[in-house]
Amino acid sequence: MQKILVTGGAGFLGSHLCERLIEVGHDVLCVDNYFTGSKANIKHLLDHPHFELMRHDVTFPLYVEVDRIFNLACPASPVHYQHDPVQTTKTSVHGAINMLGLAKRVKARILQASTSEVYGDPEVHPQPESYWGKVNPIGVRSCYDEGKRCAETLFFDYWRQHQLQIKVVRIFNTYGPRMHPNDGRVVSNFIVQALKGEDITMFGDGSQTRSFCYVDDLIEVMLRMMDSPATFIGPVNIGNPGEFTMLELAEMVLRLTGSRSKISFKPLPSDDPKQRRPDISLAKQALDWEPKVSLEEGLVKTIAYFRHLLATS
Repeated sequence: MQKILVTGGAGFLGSHLCERLIEVGHDVLCVDNYFTGSKANIKHLLDHPHFELMRHDVTFPLYVEVDRIFNLACPASPVHYQHDPVQTTKTSVHGAINMLGLAKRVKARILQASTSEVYGDPEVHPQPESYWGKVNPIGVRSCYDEGKRCAETLFFDYWRQHQLQIKVVRIFNTYGPRMHPNDGRVVSNFIVQALKGEDITMFGDGSQTRSFCYVDDLIEVMLRMMDSPATFIGPVNIGNPGEFTMLELAEMVLRLTGSRSKISFKPLPSDDPKQRRPDISLAKQALDWEPKVSLEEGLVKTIAYFRHLLATS
């Protein structure tokens, strides 16, 4: 049994990670300031003897004794990270500094949940880890994109300068139960609008593509990355390489929900990437991992979650 800190542990991904860590026998300290996380996400864990919850903002130092750290704290949807862009950058940068400082002090292994957004609007497709990206440093999404890029820089500098045991994963679009219904992400947007019988909002002409990884697949590869040999530090792309247009996603959601919603087209937001798909060759080779859950199978589970959520709220 290890004592494991999960920052952002009450969020969508964090809550699933806490759950899995407890299942495999670890003690979990969940830290969250509830900016986008919710106590409802970890309510079922509160009485578990190996789960502890702490309200804390990672932009301030944290003094705890742990063996491993998963650093997931940061709003990850445009609606939330653009609400307070300065705080978003501080969460990525100051949060990384504080968690790296903690890891250095207690000699813990630390994993950074980075993002496919470090690739920006890519000129290389699919995106391998060797691609440096095409990112606007002064746009409306830059607080998140550049904040995460800087966090990666800090992790590698701590590794080079202090020989800290680091792991860096770049997360591509992930979906599943416990997504925030108003987070502005395309999967939750389409499902909620379809279930409410509202028009489905389609930005652009719907030809832009994304890849969608079900949350269970993603958590599995994060655990494998943390447990991998100390010499393998990443960065490593994690996500599902299946590529779908926004129109294909909308049509699948309409079919699976049985909704009669219409599709409403709106202008494409600034700096919105036209295509995004991970090259997961490295994850396959080094971690013996590839996603198992199909988009349709994952959507069925996610729709069931939102259907229940809307019926009880």
